[in-house]
Amino acid sequence: MNYQWKYQTPTEEQQETAKTLAHDLGINPALGWLLMRRGITNQQDAKHFFRPQLNELLDPFLFKDMRKAVERLNEALGKKERILVYGDYDVDGCTAVALVYKFLQQFYSNVDYYIPDRNEEGYGVSHKGVDYAKETDVKLIIVLDCGIKAIEEISYAKSLGIDFIICDHHVPDEELPPAVAILNAKREDGTYPYKDLSGCGVGFKFMQAFAMDNGIEFAQLIPLLDLCAISIASDIVPILGENRILAYHGLRQLNGNPSVGVKAILDICGLGEKEITMNDIIFKIGPRINASGRMQNGKMAVALLVEKDPVQALRKAELINDFNEQRKDLDKAMTEEANKVVESLDKQNEPHSIVIYNEEWHRGLIGIVASRLTEIYFRPAVVLTRTDDIATGSARSVSGFDIYKAIESCRDILENFGGHTYAAGLSLKVENIPEFKRRFGEYVEKHITQEQISAQLDIEYALNFKDINRKFFNDLKRFYPYGPNNPKPIFCSLQVYDYGTSKVVGREQEHIKLELVDNKSNNVMNGIAFGQSSQVRYIKSKQSFSIAYTIEENTHKRGEVQLQIEDIRPSE
Repeated sequence: MNYQWKYQTPTEEQQETAKTLAHDLGINPALGWLLMRRGITNQQDAKHFFRPQLNELLDPFLFKDMRKAVERLNEALGKKERILVYGDYDVDGCTAVALVYKFLQQFYSNVDYYIPDRNEEGYGVSHKGVDYAKETDVKLIIVLDCGIKAIEEISYAKSLGIDFIICDHHVPDEELPPAVAILNAKREDGTYPYKDLSGCGVGFKFMQAFAMDNGIEFAQLIPLLDLCAISIASDIVPILGENRILAYHGLRQLNGNPSVGVKAILDICGLGEKEITMNDIIFKIGPRINASGRMQNGKMAVALLVEKDPVQALRKAELINDFNEQRKDLDKAMTEEANKVVESLDKQNEPHSIVIYNEEWHRGLIGIVASRLTEIYFRPAVVLTRTDDIATGSARSVSGFDIYKAIESCRDILENFGGHTYAAGLSLKVENIPEFKRRFGEYVEKHITQEQISAQLDIEYALNFKDINRKFFNDLKRFYPYGPNNPKPIFCSLQVYDYGTSKVVGREQEHIKLELVDNKSNNVMNGIAFGQSSQVRYIKSKQSFSIAYTIEENTHKRGEVQLQIEDIRPSE
């Protein structure tokens, strides 16, 4: 792939600041610059970043309506009212429901949970869900990871004598639903300083406030942090600020003492004996939880996450693993079909966006296909399918482009929409698809930059090989966990040479195992370039070339570091 290398050269002033910061912390100046790029410019902030502490979590009562929410929950417990914990069917929604349900169940038994059926009810609060609440004598619904736009449904519930507490993180409209309390940092009159919590994170803050108000020790919330980490990684929210604290300690919980249900997923993924990373959540744990809602009903995933019996948990984990295998087969077939459609579009126009529709596609998988298309074509993508006379779509974006705003610009021809910067959902009448495609395409073309639709590598720093040693790697590991706003650093080294021993490897000779040197030291650096065997001509030419890479631990030689090469190019 022909990547554009995007590299921000530090100014002299920035170099001095980075150098001073690095000196104060006892780290390489390159890492001082990495901290500055993440908005960290002093020793105190750096210490908070490197060692996030749970006592640094914000006061949950800074949320507008938090006092109302806690008082209504206390009232429900006092009156012994039936409570329903209601959430979306994706990973964030399922983990949020599991977290709130598990915590409340420790103190109160008259509580149930509900996940809407993706095919029968669609996204968010449904009339069917409200009717279920009425039939089971529910007086209070706590809705998580959705609900911020459910004006009609919550009004209906109110008419039946059912109150709502909304815990959501999606962008609200001007008009808010008639809920008793709305916990959403993105509301215009919001008072919470941190805007980027996941839906599960908002649920955690609600339980934190409830615990504080009722004299429950914070320690009783800590076992729930594994669910927070899973939601943060899966929902692609920034890994800075409060999310970083929750993710950091959530990973510790995942690796040290995961809940019974989560442990069953780890075992079924083959992760039981290894250190769990954010990538493991994104590529192994999250997809299995998601598969339940995509292929059947997300309630099965929640049942697993709240399970207390290890034997039952393993059975449930095997079931959602089967769903995931089915999902992968369907996903592959749909992506191949979608690729053919995109490739058949008029390439002369070089559209800046992708909008495709197939009424036969599985509604539960269109989000995955949209993600695949975005990765392949570097374009914002909307994938639509049909349910009765309504087209339902999932949208995914490229780095730096707000797809929610693009969809919002077409709101007058939509039945419903919601989401955030990089992922959104929408529904519209089938006859409005051509108009939506035209207007969405015009909006994207007007607002997207050429940089955003190009394959890019964001290079953080140009290193010499003499900088790369075990201490540098250990200090670099302190930047973990990685994610949006704190990506895994990509470095480059210029004018490097083959030591003479690099070679093509792999079953199909598709990879390159590298041994490299530069002019600044005698260090011989090991590296691996997956799927880049076509670049071996540069390497064996005895000419210098440049590499972009991440720095990893060599899994075959413990204690050694190696470069994972992202791109190779001839020196200019």
